[in-house]
Amino acid sequence: MINNSIKKEKDLHSGNIAKEEEELDKLEELNIKIDVLVELLSEKGIINKKMYVNNLMMYLHQSSKAKSFENFDQEI
Repeated sequence: MINNSIKKEKDLHSGNIAKEEEELDKLEELNIKIDVLVELLSEKGIINKKMYVNNLMMYLHQSSKAKSFENFDQEI
């Protein structure tokens, strides 16, 4: 059991997805990689994680509003 988790961790560090019962899809893989990157940059003091999350939420909200207006405009 421990050897399997060590192998999975090595696979993730080498850029490969560890194959479990089913593989992660590309979106899940990308989310994990971004989360790990943000954590590493935050630990090194390169970015402020709280500021990053706040900016991310603002941009996601703006994108969502823009998409809603676009969809509304297409309906008219």
